[in-house]
Formats: sequence, structure tokens, C-alpha cells
Amino acid sequence: MNSTRASHGRRARRLSVAIAALPALPALLAPLAGCEDRQRQPDGPPGDAAPTVVPEAGDVPPALAAPEPTASSFAAASAHPAVPTATPSASSDVVAGASQRYEAGPSVIASDSIDGAALRKRHVARLKADDSPVTVLRGQGPLELGKRICEAVVPRRPAATPVLLKPNLCGFDSVKDPAKHKGDDGVTGRVTQPEFVRGVVQCLKARGHTKITIAEGCGHSHKFWKDIAQRTGYEAMAAEEGAALVAMDDDGVYDVAGDRPGKPLAIAGIQATRVPTLLMPKVLAEHLDHGLFLSLPRLKMHRYSVISAGIKGMQGTVMLSDSAPAYKQKWRMHRELKEYLDTKGPGQEDRALYLSSLRAFAERMVDVLEISTPDAVLGDGAPAMGGDGFQVLQPTAEMVAIGGTNPVRVDRVVAEFMGVWNSPALARELGGHRTSPLIEAAAKRFGLDLKATAITGDGADLLKSPRPVHYKAMAPFRLDWEPGQAPPPGDKASQPAPPAAATAEAPDGQPDAGPTAPDGQSDAGLKAPDGPPDAGAPARPEAHAPPLRPGEKVAIDGKADDAAWSRAPAVSWDTDYAGKSTGVLTRARFLWSKEGLYVLFELSSAGLNTDRSKPVGVERTGLYKEDCIELFLSPAPASPRRYFEVEIGPFGHYFDIAIDRDARLEDTAWSSGATIATRRSAQARTAVIEALLAAPGIVNALAPRARLPMNLYRMEGKDPRRYLAWSPPRTSKPNFHVPEAFGALVLDP
Repeated sequence: MNSTRASHGRRARRLSVAIAALPALPALLAPLAGCEDRQRQPDGPPGDAAPTVVPEAGDVPPALAAPEPTASSFAAASAHPAVPTATPSASSDVVAGASQRYEAGPSVIASDSIDGAALRKRHVARLKADDSPVTVLRGQGPLELGKRICEAVVPRRPAATPVLLKPNLCGFDSVKDPAKHKGDDGVTGRVTQPEFVRGVVQCLKARGHTKITIAEGCGHSHKFWKDIAQRTGYEAMAAEEGAALVAMDDDGVYDVAGDRPGKPLAIAGIQATRVPTLLMPKVLAEHLDHGLFLSLPRLKMHRYSVISAGIKGMQGTVMLSDSAPAYKQKWRMHRELKEYLDTKGPGQEDRALYLSSLRAFAERMVDVLEISTPDAVLGDGAPAMGGDGFQVLQPTAEMVAIGGTNPVRVDRVVAEFMGVWNSPALARELGGHRTSPLIEAAAKRFGLDLKATAITGDGADLLKSPRPVHYKAMAPFRLDWEPGQAPPPGDKASQPAPPAAATAEAPDGQPDAGPTAPDGQSDAGLKAPDGPPDAGAPARPEAHAPPLRPGEKVAIDGKADDAAWSRAPAVSWDTDYAGKSTGVLTRARFLWSKEGLYVLFELSSAGLNTDRSKPVGVERTGLYKEDCIELFLSPAPASPRRYFEVEIGPFGHYFDIAIDRDARLEDTAWSSGATIATRRSAQARTAVIEALLAAPGIVNALAPRARLPMNLYRMEGKDPRRYLAWSPPRTSKPNFHVPEAFGALVLDP
């Protein structure tokens, strides 16, 4: 066993190096839009709560969220599983093509108004009584799953019954140029796949239905709607299947032909609700009265409402008469969010204000559900999407369809599938809400016992064990957990709760796992995260450091055989930066005393890839390019964006640096005051790194019960190169400089 011992105590002088200017915050921190969260209309009131788009460097921000010209279809350019977009066989009328399909005289429509009280009474009674099971199906693709979930769930009606299908066609921030976004067109993965809808249409046609309409409300111009319908393949699919395609929001601006299916109708009898100015498209009113109304959402996480499924999907049916044009007023459904966003800044937020706005939005969406209750919800999860639903997409490993006739129960099962049902980790961030507040508000309104929800189908077994969760919220927190990882300490839930780990991606997706290079090249890993920090979240992983007892000593010799180490609980990990298990195990232990912080790393599968020609006693820049461990530690829990980084290689090489992300400074002259000893076995492929960190900035932070933000990393190997992380930042490429993802070092008394 070879050993190396070195002591480093350089004079700490401040050498501040300006970090490259930080990029603009991503669109997810901008206000949400209205229907399906589109962007603010140019003629809306100043400060409307609508999402913005981060332009490409050198690009001029678009005046409208209109699609960028591109010859490629959304599906063809997708970075996610999708069925290729069909080529239109003929141009179709995407506005008024369904006008001749309806019979006159629906009972809830009187002239230009709707009897909202009658609709609410009918729908509330049905929802309260509907305890039918929710079906979960596994499959190989959206077309197959669309057919099967339709057959399993959709109520059978006479063949002459007209059917309205409402997919999520507009739930995205903006169209992107795939060439500039690694194949991401900005739309695919966010919207219901046209092939899933095709499967439902073919199921309905097999039952004899001939009056089938596909409709969605985007809150944008006719030109935008037509372009999106063509680009996504919906226009082609509808034409090929003989279904009408309708823009479900208008007030006479562009839908002026035939029976005007998108014409908004006033709703009487809803003055006491939270949506007294709600308007309903004529095509929806007709189907609610004497047809079949089916909601076909894309199953995904949602940065504001937690999940987007049956309840949230009804926002696409909303128009409001608060101002004209009515279809541009969708943002008023969550108007309170504007105040939160106006007061939110780097490193600060008013979480109580955020929760208040979310609860108000939830109540309004339940009001909408009472009026516009679908006969069934058929969710496209082929695959479902974790992340935030807009900029961050993490597809599920399984392709599923989830459906049922009670939208609240469907959403409850979707939440469980996505890992956010009865979640203590979510409750810690959302003021006690253990799932989406929309689900909780609806269950309370209708008196539903969601725990008693029956689940059937060949995918029901997926819910028999804890589900992974990947959720990035508009508020500055993120939940990331996979089965096999430890639950948060003290979590006594029936299922392991996913630990919350706030993470961020470098906006340009560039990798980095080390400090600024000495030649002045900027460090992509030091770019600003897309949200303020969430300091000290108890759901993140934590390590414990017992204190040395009176008279107890630890010899820094690389042997790790002192009795004190046996009292230090180990933390171990084999996950990489993205959270994927690698089988390359690292174990770490900690102790503390008035002398400093004692650290012990035990490395398995060690390749010992180090340039040994470099001296051990001299600080080694660029060490992160070889094999090493890294410890990131913040001495001030209230300021997690100020932290120390210590790198140590298996032969004792070292590099340390102090970083202040808010001040855009890094101090390469800072010394950790480290005493280091290492031992290795090339035959066993193991290494031991033992160190005492005695820098004043570290020693002064050591106190009983202190909880210091910390993360642990390891660089290992050449081909493949491993970027291992104790609390994975889950960035698109290796990026360790994500303080929002730090766990915690707890100093035991």
C-alpha cells in the first residue's frame, strides 16, 4: 500500500477574478401565460402574467410567440419519442369545418348564453357519485395506447352522438429552431401527440361515430393556430381521419363562417363562483349538452400547478370577458401570480405569496371543471414528462396511458405515477400540500376520498412501488429522486418520499465539473442557475459529522484506522451528475473538532488516472481533468451561493478555491489549510483519501447542530469519463457548480 502525505497552509490573499456575465433567467421564471401557458399578447395590459422566451444570443426577441420558420416538422425534429408527423393529404379548414356537424337546439343554450347553473348541478352530482376505477395501460407507442385507453374508458354512446376531443396542443413556451437547441423544437414532448389522438379517433370510428371534432384553445391569432396545427401534424391527421379541427377560442375576430363553433357564449348562473366572467366556446357547450366531451391531455409535470392532466387541461377551454379580445384574457386565471413574480429576485422570494396565488388558481380551475366537466380523461403518457413541462423535460421510462371518467381521480393517479402523490418532500416546499393543490381543492369541493381510488389495467403494478419524481417548480425548488436512493431523514411516510434537490442547467448546456481554467477560459459550470437558491431544504441528502471526544485523535496518514472513524456514519453513492447509477462506488465520512473538519474518502473501481510528474506539494490547477474527489462546502447556510471547493487526487495532489456566485468572484488564492494523506492499491483498484481542512473560514463554521450546504463529487476514468455526484445536479451535461443541488453536512453535538 503506497502512501502520500502533504501539508498545505498558504497565505490566504484575496485574488478576485470576475466571472463571465451571467445569462438572463430562463423563461420558466417569467409569468405564466393563460391557456396552456402561452405568452403575453402584445396588446395586453402592462405586466400581464405571461411567460417570456429567452432569445438566442444575437437574436431579436419576437414581438409575438409566433413559430420560427422551419421546414422540419415538430415530431421529426424531436429529441423525445414521437411518431413521425404525417404529410397533409389535403389542406383542411381548421376553423369552421365542424359547423355542419351539429344539430340545432341544445337545451343548455338559450340564444347566446348557457345555463351554467344547470351544467354545474349536473356535473357536480356526477363527480361526487363517480367512484369508477382509473385505468393505467402500458404500451409501445402513442397510437396503440390511444386506441386501447379509448376502448377501456370512453362511455359507449349511440353512434350518432357527436364527439369532441380536447388535446393539449398549446402547452409550450415557444417554437424553437432545433438546430440551435440540440434537436428540440420547443413543442414536442409538451403537447398531446397527434398519433395518440389518432388512436382515439380510430377507436371512436370503429364504434360507428362519424361526428368527431378535435378542438383546443390557444389564445392566439388565427394565423398562429393554423401554423401550429400544420406544424404539429394535427391538420394532416385530422384531414386523414375525417375529423374537424377547431380553434376553441374566438370572439368574432377570425371565426366568422358557418355556425362559428369557436364563438364565445355567456354563462348564466355562475356569479357566485370565482370565474363570474367566464365564457364558453359554442362547440364545447353543444357537446356538453348532447354530445360526448373527451379530454386528452399530455401527462407532464407543470412548473406552477405541479402536474398538468385532467383538471389543468380545462384551462384550454377558458375565455374571459374582463377585456377584449376575450380569448387573450386567459392569464387572469392566475392573475395573483404577477405580484409574486414582481417581488421575486435573485436569492429572494415570498413563498407565502406564491402559495396564495397557487391556491387561488386551484379554486378557479375547480370552478371551470364544474362547468366544463369532460365525460372522460384519456392521458397521453407515451412517455409522460417530468421536469417543468416547458423548458426541462425528463421522459418517464415507461410509455403509459392513464384514463377514467372522473378527472379528479385520474389526476390523483397521474400524480402518483409522477411521484407527487402524498409527498412529504413536496409538502415541505408547498406549505403542506402533499400533491397538486388543484387535486386537493377538487377532492374537497366534491367530497371525494381519493385514497379509495381503484386502479386497474396492465400498468397498475407500476404504482405498487415508489415512483421516481423529477419536478422543477416555478418557485426555487426541485424534487429529484429515484427508487433505490435513501429517503430523507425522519421521513416516516408509507412510501419513501423523494428528496428535494434544487438543480439548474447551464443555459447553453456546456459541460463543466471544475473551476475556472488558469488560462482565463470561462467556466461553463459557473453560469447562473435558473432560479434563486433554496437554502437548507431538509429533504436533500445529508451527511453527519460527530465531534471528536476529549482526548481523541485522528492521525492523517491515509490508513483510516483511528477509532473515531468507526463512529462517523458513512454516506456513499454511485450516481453520476444526472442521477444515473454507474456501479462506481464512493464512500465518505466526516468528523469535526476545534482543529477543523476531518474528511475521509474511500474509492472503489479507481483507475488512478493522475499525472504523477506534477509535484504533490504545489497547488495543481486543472486537477479536475484527472481523477479526483471534490468537496463543495458553504460556511454560511443563509448564503449557499458562497462556497469553498476542495479537490484532492488519489496521490495527494490538490486544488482549492473560494467562490461567490452572487458577487461573480472566485478566489484562487484561498487556502483550505489542508493536511492530506492518501493510500492506493492498483491491484485492488482502491484509494483512500484522508484530510484535515483547517482554513479559518471552515473552522469558524463548525458548531454543534450547524447544517452546512455541501456536495460531494468524484471524477473517475478516461473512457468512459465518470462525473459522479452524491446529490446529483441533474444537468444536461456535467456541471457541479449548482449550489441549489447541495445536500447538507450536519455537525452533531
